[in-house]
Amino acid sequence: MYDIKWIRDNPELFDQGRKRRGLAPLAAQLLELDDIRRAAIGKSQSAQERRNAASKEIGRAMAAKDQATAESLMAEVAALKRDLPELEAAERAAGAALDKALSEIPNLPLEEVPFGRDENDNREHHVFGEMPRFSFDPAEHYELGEALGLMDFETAAKLSGARFVVNKGPLARLERALAAFMLDLHTGEHGYTEVNPPILVRDEAMFGTAQLPKFLDDQFLVTTQGELEEAQKTAFDESAKGETQNIALRATEAMRDLRRWLIPTAEVPLTNLVRESILDEKLLPLRFTASTPCFRAEAGSAGRDTRGMIRQHQFTKVELVSITTPEQALAEHERMLGCAEEVLKRLKVPYRVVTLCTGDMGFASQKTYDIEVWLPGQDRYREISSVSVCGDFQARRMNARYRPDGAKNTRFVHTLNGSGVAVGRALVAVLENYQTEDGSIVVPDALAPYMGGITRIEKPALQRPNAD
Repeated sequence: MYDIKWIRDNPELFDQGRKRRGLAPLAAQLLELDDIRRAAIGKSQSAQERRNAASKEIGRAMAAKDQATAESLMAEVAALKRDLPELEAAERAAGAALDKALSEIPNLPLEEVPFGRDENDNREHHVFGEMPRFSFDPAEHYELGEALGLMDFETAAKLSGARFVVNKGPLARLERALAAFMLDLHTGEHGYTEVNPPILVRDEAMFGTAQLPKFLDDQFLVTTQGELEEAQKTAFDESAKGETQNIALRATEAMRDLRRWLIPTAEVPLTNLVRESILDEKLLPLRFTASTPCFRAEAGSAGRDTRGMIRQHQFTKVELVSITTPEQALAEHERMLGCAEEVLKRLKVPYRVVTLCTGDMGFASQKTYDIEVWLPGQDRYREISSVSVCGDFQARRMNARYRPDGAKNTRFVHTLNGSGVAVGRALVAVLENYQTEDGSIVVPDALAPYMGGITRIEKPALQRPNAD
């Protein structure tokens, strides 16, 4: 989220950054909204100041026994008292309009980010590993999982609908092993603190990391019947007070206080750990990691990846989050990329890193690296991690600050996030890269300590009923 003062001081720079994202100029419109807000503040403050001054003048007029002046001043104060609520409401509305406009503006890219319109303009950064060679046509992960009888989309659809899966037996264990391996790597070698955060969060947390309001349609909202009834009761109470014009507004506000969102990524709770805080500079950088279920509605993805585990409504991801000073942020970005890459290096699966162009970057990002893992069954690279530096964009939304050593004033922290990595897609990568001609899956060496002696995943033998 941008500071309107910075935009007022740098309107051309702001619009140039938007142009690199393929967006129209906006500085003039924002400054116009700010002018309206400033004028509303001025009117409200002037009226309040005049009311206070007139009240004092009434006392002096009464002391001087100037009844006519006192009555005139009392009439003026009464009029100001009537007008003030409307002026204050206009001030709030003007402020809300500006805040709404600012909240919908994406972060501006760093100068080093390549210019481009979409994913076709992303720039390859480097490649790791050799693509496996097979003496047979490699299958896709869902073909392998279904043939093993361990990946069940049909039953998942009965339970929850499309874009869900039920993994069973050693395949479920392999998925669990991947998450445990990643967490052990990041906490044991990379210095991250493991966190087990809530997966239901409030509006403020979603706003803080910029999932709201921009990506409202891609989120799962959770409410209970009791919460719905509470919102309805609030609306009824307002109606009973005769404030019928505010029923919808009051009900909406009540609902906002009560509702919770299923997290689309652990970035949300992990980054918000420092919201509304002032940190000691000596504590930075802070590094957090978590393995959580994640939930996305996949709005706009109709017809894409309808088979398999690539694009699910529910998936598991190991997330990395760093909180830094501005001076630490870019080096931390490179470090975080290395931490995510190490997961795939240990698993010995080929991948490449690309720098996203200005037209393909995420809403909150200043610069993003995507790690794309090679999938032999699809004969293509697919994203398995995005590693982004966000500057103070999220910190402003969260009011997350730190106090530099010896300084009186505070500064906004910088935030970074990355997948370290998406567990479901790592499972896909292992299945496709470690498949054998008979359809079994060799367990990577890095996962052996987590598999209880299982070195190969094969179709389970039929369970015969006990003769006894």
